[in-house]
Order: sequence, then C-alpha cells, then structure tokens
Amino acid sequence: MAGFDENIVREYFELHGFLVRQLRKYQVQSRRKLAEEEIDLIVYNPTYLRTERDPDFFLFSSELQYIHRAIVVVKAWHTTLHFTPNMLRSSSDIFNFLEKNVLKKAEGIFKVEDEDIDENSKTLKLLVLPGLPTADPHRSESIKLLREHGIDGIISFRSMLLDILAKVHTNHNYQKSEILQIMRILKNYNLIKEPQMDLFAE
Repeated sequence: MAGFDENIVREYFELHGFLVRQLRKYQVQSRRKLAEEEIDLIVYNPTYLRTERDPDFFLFSSELQYIHRAIVVVKAWHTTLHFTPNMLRSSSDIFNFLEKNVLKKAEGIFKVEDEDIDENSKTLKLLVLPGLPTADPHRSESIKLLREHGIDGIISFRSMLLDILAKVHTNHNYQKSEILQIMRILKNYNLIKEPQMDLFAE
C-alpha cells in the first residue's frame, strides 16, 4: 500500500500547484535503502515568493505557499492514528532520510542558481504521518523529538484527506486520477458528507 499512500500525498501537493517527482517505483525490502531510496517524493513550488515568514511546523494547506522546495517521506501506519514518543524513538528508520548522504543527494536534485538560494527557500525536510498525540506531555515530547532530529514540518493524513475531499467536485470526472475519482464517487453517493466528514472522524 506504500505506493497508494504516496499517491495521496502527490495529489495533495499537485492540487496546490506543486511539481512533484517520485524517485522510485519499487519497494525496498531485503536490503538497506540507498540514499536516493530514503526519499519518497521531491516537491517544488514554482509560484513561491520569497518571504520572511517560515512555514509552521504543523503544515496545513494555508502553509504550503511558504514552501519553496522540500523532500517528503511518507510513513503511513494507518493501524494507529498517532505516533507516540516511544514509537518515534524505537523506529529509527523514520529518520534515515535525514542522514548527510541522503540530504546531499536531495540537494543535488534541486539544481538552482546561487542567487536563487537564500535562508528562506532552503530545502525543507517534511514527514507525512497519521498524526501525533493530541494531549501533553506526549504531544510536546513528540514535537521536540522530531525537531531535534531535523524535521522541518509534518503533515497528517487526516488534514490532507480533508483538504483533497474539499476540492473534489461530484460533477467532475477525474479519469486521470484513481484517488480523486474514488473520492468523487463516495461523495456522489453521500457516503462522505460535508462539512462534518464523518468518515475521518477521530
């Protein structure tokens, strides 16, 4: 299902005008991933305008305009809705994409002129996951742990799905996207109702 989850993330960024590149079409299982295999998606915002404001750590659609380019890693463990501090500590592979050789490979993909690089348009490291604990101290501890490892921002699957659903229209035929077409059909048959979106209620 990893490919399906990555496609959800791809649709999310593309709906917001990003150019998205997927570096591989296969799943690595029997060996350690190579540097370029740690990254799931590379995203680039062609309409980015330089600004003094950095995107918030918790990324919603309103924050995407402040992202110029980013590497994205998708951790879609849908069997649990929240990543706890203990899960983050015990699952060391979550942070593999932050290793120096991986980041060096990512920077090489973004070939831009020196004058286009400034502190506000650095390559961000984004993590997509089911969610974080909603109550302290586990929530604060999780955020601190992610920041200490070098994560610049996180996006939850819930916020992405709600955003995509809001943009899907029942009178459009999304033949070029299975994900959007499925959502359109579910909305068309009132299996997903707005605005409460009961299907994704926590």
